[in-house]
Amino acid sequence: MASGLLALLIFGSLLLFLLLGVPVAFAMGGISLIIGFFFWSGEASIVGFVLGSYGRVLEFTLTALPMYILMAGILRYSDLADDLYEAIYRWFGGIKGGLAAGTTLIGALFGAMVGIATVATATLGVTARPSMLKRGYDSRLVSGVILAGGALGILIPPSILMIIYAMEASVSAGRLFFAGLIPGLLAAIIFMGYAIIISYIKPEMGPALPKESRFSWKEKFQSLKGVILPLLVIIMVLASIFTGLATPTEAAAVGVIGSFICAGIKRKLTWSNIKKMVVMSVKLNGMVFWLLIGAVAYARIVSATGVGTWVANLITDFDVNRWVILIGMQVIFFILGMFIDPGAILLMTAPVFMPMVIDLGFDPIWYGVLFILNACMAYLTPPFGISLFVLKGVAPDIKMQELYRSVIPFVILYAIVIIIVMIFPQLVHWLPDRIMG
Repeated sequence: MASGLLALLIFGSLLLFLLLGVPVAFAMGGISLIIGFFFWSGEASIVGFVLGSYGRVLEFTLTALPMYILMAGILRYSDLADDLYEAIYRWFGGIKGGLAAGTTLIGALFGAMVGIATVATATLGVTARPSMLKRGYDSRLVSGVILAGGALGILIPPSILMIIYAMEASVSAGRLFFAGLIPGLLAAIIFMGYAIIISYIKPEMGPALPKESRFSWKEKFQSLKGVILPLLVIIMVLASIFTGLATPTEAAAVGVIGSFICAGIKRKLTWSNIKKMVVMSVKLNGMVFWLLIGAVAYARIVSATGVGTWVANLITDFDVNRWVILIGMQVIFFILGMFIDPGAILLMTAPVFMPMVIDLGFDPIWYGVLFILNACMAYLTPPFGISLFVLKGVAPDIKMQELYRSVIPFVILYAIVIIIVMIFPQLVHWLPDRIMG
């Protein structure tokens, strides 16, 4: 069969299965088995897919995934976000929009600890949202900063999605961790600036605490005790990589130990909490590894049939500037992000896009940060952004129409950050070059 028809069959059938509601992992795996059987090498293709998937999930790099997911589960049920919010409330409450800006900062910090956007979003939806609404903050601004700040969890290291990208692109997870730090902080600063500026323009959206309700300097400094434990976890993970004591994979175990210490200090290691931690970890691990299994089979069929090479050559042979192609990739990510989980987008597009990125002469680490920024945006892009439904789940009083409207400014701000990173790639390269050489 001609490569063009085979490409249409492979990609078209995947799109059809997704529209029919088939889970992404089973859609990719099932299509690969069927097409491999009929158009590649019959029963031998099935054996090849099984052995290939089995070999991939046993790779040492992926050991970090269950560790970081367990770390997220421990931190999720340790109530560290409550202490963080109390500190932010005392320091920023006297500024117009200060609590909204502070919530973005908490999202960045908590996301850096757990590496999963949905965990940070759910936690902030339970802790920060009622407090801000009680103090007269605009509901849309509150929802927007929670969703945008929570999504930073996959950009500021450690990040589970970064580990999967590093595996797919055959790049250093450690370099990718440090590469995402400055863009992540830049995004957080832009979100904080927006919250404060819009609150000064429209004071009713983010009123400051009245003077009689503000805290003394002594009370402010006392609240900083709640920031020590979260920072301890982040420093333990990144310092173990920076000093060479652990690889990014081994650093996941360091993070788990730090998380257990924090939970113990907070006296949250009860049987009830331990059960919740384990259940959350097992569920997320199962989802991630089924995605990986299906993606390995899908990548194998795209590669073995020559479809990936055919599509890459078709696009790179166009007489257009390589930046036009790169921008086209960002548009595709944006469209897919409205309907599909970012992890699935990565595993679906990697077999085709990664060879193109290399052929066009772009750095895969820099491209990886661009993808992660797109993934952050995908978590809150209507109509099916995952974080939208997570926040709706913990705050059922919110109307979906209001949620959709609340994220529009932050989707635009994420797009601005992507453009800035594209124009100034040194924002990505400077830190890993200084730290890792």
